[in-house]
This record gives sequence, structure tokens and C-alpha cells, in this order.
Amino acid sequence: MVDSQRHEGRVAIVTGSTKGIGAGVAKRLAREGATVVVNGRSATDGQETVNTIREVGGEATFIEADMRDPAAIEALVEETVDRYGRLDVLVNNAGVQTETTASEATMDDWEFVVETDFRSFWLCAKHAAEHMPSGGSIVNMSSNHAFLTMPGLFPYNAVKAGINGMTRALALELGPLGITVNTVNPGWVEVERTQAELSADDRERVEAIHPVGRIGVPEDVAATVAFLTSDEASFVTGTSLLVDGGRTAVMQDHTYLEYKERY
Repeated sequence: MVDSQRHEGRVAIVTGSTKGIGAGVAKRLAREGATVVVNGRSATDGQETVNTIREVGGEATFIEADMRDPAAIEALVEETVDRYGRLDVLVNNAGVQTETTASEATMDDWEFVVETDFRSFWLCAKHAAEHMPSGGSIVNMSSNHAFLTMPGLFPYNAVKAGINGMTRALALELGPLGITVNTVNPGWVEVERTQAELSADDRERVEAIHPVGRIGVPEDVAATVAFLTSDEASFVTGTSLLVDGGRTAVMQDHTYLEYKERY
């Protein structure tokens, strides 16, 4: 249980927060006192997240909005402000990917990923910043694929690198208004998709190539977001923070595993 009430009195929007990392972030911010707007396309999943928050005394509501629809994004922000009278925190978390190479990807693949994972971050930040007071904060959820990647994840990996650049641009523009903007770059995290993809043998291998000896859980990422959106991080802006258990620090998996066996 988190005892800190760093976010008491604040209102936060977390996009793509019906499950996975986003739900973890929404729950953490609520536990620290924020009123949280849960967002996504599934009202059933969204309400489940809201109910979980309320069951432990938090305050949350669900607002449905498709991040590919610019009008829906603007309406999400406006409805939040109309309902609660303020907006202090935005966490851009909604994201999708396709398992395609640059040569295989179609225009539909491109638009699906770019509009959801990139354009929506800009539009959410643009509309949110119009209502944020000094002391407000924006966190953009990227990935360790922004730094090191693998084949077959285009344009997801390109977009994630772009998010880091967007964060720097927004930090410069919004800093004079007292609004901080940062990126969190998770690696392997225990969510529904990774649970379905990893066999027992695969999981053991993936855990072994992490210096901390495990993959992450949503709370690992949520704790980082809660810090970056708190007053404790008021002098932190324009940065991209890896939350990946040291995975990106490993250059060659086989060399690292041999080293571990020796020591």
C-alpha cells in the first residue's frame, strides 16, 4: 500500500488505461490521492478499472475516447475539465503495434500506429496544456525500443523513438508555463499480451537476460510515473527514463549470460 498522498487534489487523465500498464498507472495515481479519468475504447474494461480504484477508496471515472479520433481527444479533455474544474496530469499511454517490417508495412499499418501512438500524444498534450496550471505535468509512455530494437516491429519502433523527440519539444514549449514533460520507456512488463506470448521456457530465458533477474510489472512503471508527475520531480523535464530492469544495458545476451555463470 502506498501511503504518500503526493497527488491529493489533482486531476489526472491516463489514456489507454483500461488494462495493462495504463491501468497500473491509474490505480497508483488514485492511491496517491488523484482523481483519475480512466480512458479507452472498452467501457467494460474501463469500468472494471474504475471499480477497482473505488473499492479501495480512490476516485475515478471512465470516459470513452478513441485516440485515433481528434474530436474525441478534445472532447475527453473538455469533459474532464467540465466535470472536475481542473486538469493537472496527463499520461499519454495508449498504444498499439503491428508485427511488420518496413517493407511489409502498409499505409493502413502506418496510420494505425502513428495516429494512435504518436499523433494522439501531441493532440492530448496540446489540449491538456490549455487547461493545466503551473505545476502541471505530462508523461509520454514510450518503450526501450526507442533506443534498441529488433526486426519486425515497424513502425512501432520508429514512433517510440519519435515520442522521445516530441517530449523534448514539448518540454521546451511548456516549461515557461510551469508544465513538465517527460518520457517513460518501459521494457518487458507483465501484462496480458506478454503472459500470452511467453512459454515457461521463454520466460526463463527473458528473465535471465535482465540484470535484475525478472521482467517488470505495471507497478514498476506506475511508480516512476507517479514520481515524474509529483512536485518532487518539478526540476525534471525533457528527459527519457528507461524502466527496463537493465535490459537495455546488455549489449550481447550470450556474453552477459556467460558472465553471470562465472560470477
